[in-house]
Amino acid sequence: MGEHDMSKTKPVLGRGLASLIPRPLSTSSAPMPAGGRDDGTTDRIIANIDIDKIQMNPYQPRAEFEPVALDELRASIQEKGIIQPITVRRIESGYQLISGERRVRAARDAGLAQVPAYIMRVETKEEMLELALIENLQREHLNPIEIAISYKRLIDECSITQEQVSQKVGKDRSTVTNFLRLLKLPDVIQSSVRKGELSTGHARALIAVEDPVKQMNIFTKVVSKGLSVRDVERLVRDYGRKKVRHARTISSATDMTSSSISSVEEKMRQALGTKVQVKNMQDGKGEIVIEYYSADDLERLIDVMTSNTH
Repeated sequence: MGEHDMSKTKPVLGRGLASLIPRPLSTSSAPMPAGGRDDGTTDRIIANIDIDKIQMNPYQPRAEFEPVALDELRASIQEKGIIQPITVRRIESGYQLISGERRVRAARDAGLAQVPAYIMRVETKEEMLELALIENLQREHLNPIEIAISYKRLIDECSITQEQVSQKVGKDRSTVTNFLRLLKLPDVIQSSVRKGELSTGHARALIAVEDPVKQMNIFTKVVSKGLSVRDVERLVRDYGRKKVRHARTISSATDMTSSSISSVEEKMRQALGTKVQVKNMQDGKGEIVIEYYSADDLERLIDVMTSNTH
């Protein structure tokens, strides 16, 4: 469906934001009935506004707009009009976009002078940022990296927790965590995910490979040979087994030095793809603490460690 078609996602926003966002209109292919002109003061209304008075959204999470998709949207708008209104807030010079940049761009290319807009009151920068990001996450067709960046901006710039993000976007916390972990990948792999060349499943498997050289080697094989997600997971498990076997060759001396402990921790971190802490005690005894960050991450660690016993 085009971007201007109705979203079928149910409202899941927190802290009363759902009440600020209009419910989806009919999914009929007929053009939306024309609204009246903006009176300049009333909020929470749908009105036709001048397209040349719209400033773009400074918090837009989408970095790239596919030209072919924009052309298709422009053609659809020329034929059927804009079905789903954009969302804006008032500013002194006119309006500032909250969501719907693709529709605005395509409407300009189609030669429209006005577009239907839902006008709402947003007072602070923080509220604008939060609403803009959540609106895009709810309505826009974002790729996995754009979703991850939106989650991170909500956490960093809106000062909310991962749990709060999961509540606002209606996703499990583990889902939010897994998207955020994609941002640990090098730029070239993130770019491949953005373009749809690499699936989220491939990317998640590659995150476990801490060695950047080995990670890029596996990534190159994925691209050149069209490896499946299972193939990548197998390569990552093989890599983990080699690292664990190498770690087992380290001497278990009774009085381990700080440097040798650090060496063990680093080798196990690379093998397991997560933080590992080695605590040395008396008489050669000690304990190993392995961190995990979600239920999915725990399952991955169990899979890596149990595969070494076969």
